[in-house]
Amino acid sequence: MMKSVQRAFTVGLLLSVTGLASAAVMLKDGHPGKYYVKNGDTLWDISSRFLEEPWQWPEIWQINEEIGNPHLIYPGDEIRLSYVNGEPRLSVKRGVQETVMSNGVVKLTPSVREIANDEAIPMIPASAIAAYLKDGLVVSRQDIQEAPYLVGGRDRRVVFGEGDTVYARDARTKWENLEQGYGVYRTGEQYVDPETNEVLGYEARQVGLGRVANHEGEIVSLRLTDSTEDVRIDDRIFSTEDRRVRAMLQPSAPDTKIEAQVIRFFDRLNSVARNDVVVLNKGIRDGLKEGNVLDIFGKGEVVRDRQLGDNVALPAERSGSLVVFRVFDKVSYGLIMESIRPIYMHDMAESPAGSY
Repeated sequence: MMKSVQRAFTVGLLLSVTGLASAAVMLKDGHPGKYYVKNGDTLWDISSRFLEEPWQWPEIWQINEEIGNPHLIYPGDEIRLSYVNGEPRLSVKRGVQETVMSNGVVKLTPSVREIANDEAIPMIPASAIAAYLKDGLVVSRQDIQEAPYLVGGRDRRVVFGEGDTVYARDARTKWENLEQGYGVYRTGEQYVDPETNEVLGYEARQVGLGRVANHEGEIVSLRLTDSTEDVRIDDRIFSTEDRRVRAMLQPSAPDTKIEAQVIRFFDRLNSVARNDVVVLNKGIRDGLKEGNVLDIFGKGEVVRDRQLGDNVALPAERSGSLVVFRVFDKVSYGLIMESIRPIYMHDMAESPAGSY
């Protein structure tokens, strides 16, 4: 097998939007020739066994059209590295069964299986982002002002929970597009751009779910089917859209150069690391999409030059990478996939080098 030490393979695939050549693909030193997919694996983890930059795996992925859903990878599949015209290619052999013999030898045999698409290996760990897909929204001040809201409940109470009936008012549209169920949200954190001071949106946290029991004019009755904390008067009502992660969330560099900053941590005080979620001050209007990969850079330390007597800012150093998994108009949620060192508030998140 061709050795990969210090050898880069330039892939001539052009980005459809920018027309620029994509970054060179570097195989990882000591990469395996093949790998058998296991339960709990992610596409990112598997790719990191072969590539220096795991997000680049689509650029060397060889489709086997004889396999149903060739883009999907399942536990038991064999991922094999080969070369086509001198360039590396990753391919899949479906359904390899591992059997441990009495003498300890592992026997590998192909098998035919019927597997649902939702059992496919995800790109990133779904458990790390599930709550942010289901429970979180970023809304504008206008969204908050125009959203229906709770005005009361039974027994003149002001705090409610699962099993209670509450009443919500929509004076603007009178529930013109009435749905069967809604989420109850509480607005909180204001997102502000650290450079321009522009208000980018407001965090809306889901505190409950309700099913419509009755509708009369501006008022609907909601039976609370779930509550993660107390539901209160003035909480806002928003649609509960389906936000499940797609199994084939494709890793990619942004179509344009992105220079973003980390502006929010969740449940962390000082720094974050692998599998933590952060908020960036860039979103759809800036060209970010779900699946985009960004490198993270910590700001260089300012030191005193003892020779000249002035202060010098040291260069920024790469501290990790993230995958954007949810995008709003002006902000995005990203999952930290790699952390070489701690990642701090206001660290930079940029398009991977050579991708623009």
